[in-house]
Amino acid sequence: MGDMTNSDFYSKNQRNESSHGGEFGCTMEELRSLMELRGTEAVVKIKETYGDTEAICRRLKTSPVEGLPGTTPDLEKRKQIFGQNFIPPKKPKTFLQLVWEALQDVTLIILEIAAIISLGLSFYHPPGESNEAKQQDGAAAMEMQPLKSAEGGDADDKKKANMHKKEKSVLQGKLTKLAVQIGKAGLVMSAITVIILVLYFTVDTFVVNKKPWLPECTPVYVQYFVKFFIIGVTVLVVAVPEGLPLAVTISLAYSVKKMMKDNNLVRHLDACETMGNATAICSDKTGTLTTNRMTVVQAYVGDVHYKEIPDPSSVNAKTMELLVNAIAINSAYTTKILPPEKEGALPRQVGNKTECGLLGFVLDLKQDYEPVRIQMPEEKLYKVYTFNSVRKSMSTVIKLPDESFRMYSKGASEIVLKKCCKILNGAGEPRVFRPRDRDEMVKKVIEPMACDGLRTICVAYRDFPNSPEPDWDNENDILNDLTCICVVGIEDPVRPEVPEAIRKCQRAGITVRMVTGDNINTARAIAIKCGIIHPGEDFLCLEGKEFNRRIRNEKGEIEQERIDKIWPKLRVLARSSPTDKHTLVKGIIDSTHTEQRQVVAVTGDGTNDGPALKKADVGFAMGIAGTDVAKEASDIILTDDNFSSIVKAVMWGRNVYDSISKFLQFQLTVNVVAVIVAFTGACITQDSPLKAVQMLWVNLIMDTFASLALATEPPTETLLLRKPYGRNKPLISRTMMKNILGHAVYQLTLIFTLLFVGEKMFQIDSGRNAPLHSPPSEHYTIIFNTFVMMQLFNEVNARKIHGERNVFDGIFRNPIFCTIVLGTFAIQIVIVQFGGKPFSCSPLQLDQWMWCIFIGLGELVWGQVIATIPTSRLKFLKEAGRLTQKEEIPEEELNEDVEEIDHAERELRRGQILWFRGLNRIQTQIRVVKAFRSSLYEGLEKPESRTSIHNFMAHPEFRIEDSQPHIPLIDDTDLEEDAALKQNSSPPSSLNKNNSAIDSGINLTTDTSKSATSSSPGSPIHSLETSL
Repeated sequence: MGDMTNSDFYSKNQRNESSHGGEFGCTMEELRSLMELRGTEAVVKIKETYGDTEAICRRLKTSPVEGLPGTTPDLEKRKQIFGQNFIPPKKPKTFLQLVWEALQDVTLIILEIAAIISLGLSFYHPPGESNEAKQQDGAAAMEMQPLKSAEGGDADDKKKANMHKKEKSVLQGKLTKLAVQIGKAGLVMSAITVIILVLYFTVDTFVVNKKPWLPECTPVYVQYFVKFFIIGVTVLVVAVPEGLPLAVTISLAYSVKKMMKDNNLVRHLDACETMGNATAICSDKTGTLTTNRMTVVQAYVGDVHYKEIPDPSSVNAKTMELLVNAIAINSAYTTKILPPEKEGALPRQVGNKTECGLLGFVLDLKQDYEPVRIQMPEEKLYKVYTFNSVRKSMSTVIKLPDESFRMYSKGASEIVLKKCCKILNGAGEPRVFRPRDRDEMVKKVIEPMACDGLRTICVAYRDFPNSPEPDWDNENDILNDLTCICVVGIEDPVRPEVPEAIRKCQRAGITVRMVTGDNINTARAIAIKCGIIHPGEDFLCLEGKEFNRRIRNEKGEIEQERIDKIWPKLRVLARSSPTDKHTLVKGIIDSTHTEQRQVVAVTGDGTNDGPALKKADVGFAMGIAGTDVAKEASDIILTDDNFSSIVKAVMWGRNVYDSISKFLQFQLTVNVVAVIVAFTGACITQDSPLKAVQMLWVNLIMDTFASLALATEPPTETLLLRKPYGRNKPLISRTMMKNILGHAVYQLTLIFTLLFVGEKMFQIDSGRNAPLHSPPSEHYTIIFNTFVMMQLFNEVNARKIHGERNVFDGIFRNPIFCTIVLGTFAIQIVIVQFGGKPFSCSPLQLDQWMWCIFIGLGELVWGQVIATIPTSRLKFLKEAGRLTQKEEIPEEELNEDVEEIDHAERELRRGQILWFRGLNRIQTQIRVVKAFRSSLYEGLEKPESRTSIHNFMAHPEFRIEDSQPHIPLIDDTDLEEDAALKQNSSPPSSLNKNNSAIDSGINLTTDTSKSATSSSPGSPIHSLETSL
């Protein structure tokens, strides 16, 4: 039938249905209305309109066994009439939109203003101006600004293009706040610089020298004031850490690229960094913690409990024949065991994994299931009772050669054994199976199997006479009086690397919880094998029913206080529905039980996991087993479906955080030194020792190159030895502040020493108070060269931020760092020796070079001195870049697709944000009402209201209402284990009610007064659930 999400096809379909609907005898409108019905209503509708399912298949020109003919003309015609089975991609943002978003960065706004002012001043020529040389510094400063803006902006483009989450990530918030704080400090410093320069000039000229203000001298005075203003702008530019956006982007982009090799496909850049702060992981069991390769490892056949696969000769021939037939016939014929793709590999399991395990058991008994299936093809099956959550079993009826009937049944052992009244003994003969025998069997066979982490399945059969023919619709009578053939224990082995990965998570302060559809015993056994729970620990293992009972009040509403009593100790949630998973994730995230807000990562593979994946801070979808909807809702896709890949994501996330901290430690040291040098130099000598072009080069080192060098450090296992930083931890710790101020003291001491007594030390001419057109001096060149050398060696110091002594540890594992440091050194030699007037440099002698390098090397020694001073003694040190609780935006106040509101915008325009937020809410509510009304009255005729999971995820009109109480029908939920036994396709099965999984519904925000009830069958909203 195809997907009805594509609006282009939709409009065509409306036109085509009248003309082409007749070709298939069924219009899309009819099929859609049929999809809105469930259970008996659907059966009645089919009988009234079409006769039976066979008639529908004939009308649609398809076969219930073979499917579509598959010919190109037929497929094209179906595409034309019913639409393509395809989710339309989101429209990407244009380049100009990305540029505009990038320009909203606070750092860039400051630089943009500085660039405009500097540009305007550099074009200013006062009347009578003859000396243009004074403009050079202004022009250079002007050149400097757009370069930085473009650089940061380009980097931010890439970042913004990939980030469309509800709220800026923790790191983004901290960085933005820090940038604003530094910007303010820089603004104050630049203002003070300008005021001091203007006052000094005015007092010196008009008070001390008593010169009168002559009108003809006005242009000269204005020129002086312009120069002072440009020096002020230079101080501001040096103070602003414009490399921050670039460093974040480089670090994230580099990490994302490398994470691909670790089987993490990152869809949203900020998810990478958020993962570093994760405090909890809610993981699926099947396929993530386990191999998703079911294998029978124990069996109870002929009154004997075999702890491993029995020898075929020890099983009675009659029993063997019944067992092979029961497994081969009573399973989906699409389930097969195929030969391995590579030599030495395991056979490939295709189709339902549990059935594959049973077929594998047949092969292990040296039998073959294919001849049985050839003899009894799928179309000859007389009646099929497909698996569903009510039956918790599957049965297939066949007609025997003597016209009598035989029914094979399989399902959860506790369910099927209750319906058995006989069991095959060692001789293959049925013997009486009383309730007390069953209780003994549960105690001696089934419970020990479950405690070993095995899923127990009972295989049984029943014979019926041909006359009179049984009433096949009376299930209670049919699915009874069975004869048990055997009980098998199926294991989904734990992935060998998972226990170690979970141990690393726990050591890193991350709590791992298992959320599964399996029964509590199996789940607990697997959790023990994985290391999620340890015997003797105080922990909780709950089933979905019990979990719901504990978290809801008398009215059936979920209460946060009740969740807070459970989640800290909860380790296993068994027999859970997707709704339970969403409730748990939301409960942990919204909890105020702990000092820090919990950062939760979730894994999911099914369409129903979409809400939980969206709600989580980081959603992991399975790349192999995951549905498109789960992938669309996720932040990271695990390409190998393996839990150990999540641990790699944690490492990379923490590495991003540390990389940014390393870069900040380096850059802020340079900033502090450069600002103070520019400020004091300008105030004392009326000229900055570091010229504008030199400052541009220093900026290039500390922005582009340093961010590339420090942000590409590979992660190490030591990152997992500490607890998560948390949302409130400052970006700049007291240890980092000690390093920044300590190195700034060393650098300033040496630069001022060189500035005021350097000419005597090196016996050269002083560069201070040099005439306007004088050539570059050796004195100022030595200051510039020493400054750069100190930055180069301090870059090595910046590799460690937690007070470690060995700053060279692992330096050769990062070839980018080594290349950049050596490359920068080489370019510095070229600039100093051959830069000449453009770089204000004079070539230096070898001994002068040695002194510059020696002072630079002193940084490494000084770093060891600073590491010796205990941070606890330095009480005056303050932290910076901390996010307070007040500054975190409550997520429920933010709509999924509303323009992101970051912390700087809050500081800049609080009133506007409240206004826009209110406006957005009203618009959203109007859209919800319109969508509901149009779908209710127009029968979903508009493309906007089409029933699509993609729409459900992407558009605000169908938001998941987190706060709505909703009691899931636990018994009606298709559980993970149960779904494993579902029949794929058989003619009679179509009428069975096996879609009840969808009833664990997702409420829509349309009418909160009906929040506790699911939508009624037959309504358009109900059809949306159906499409889910």
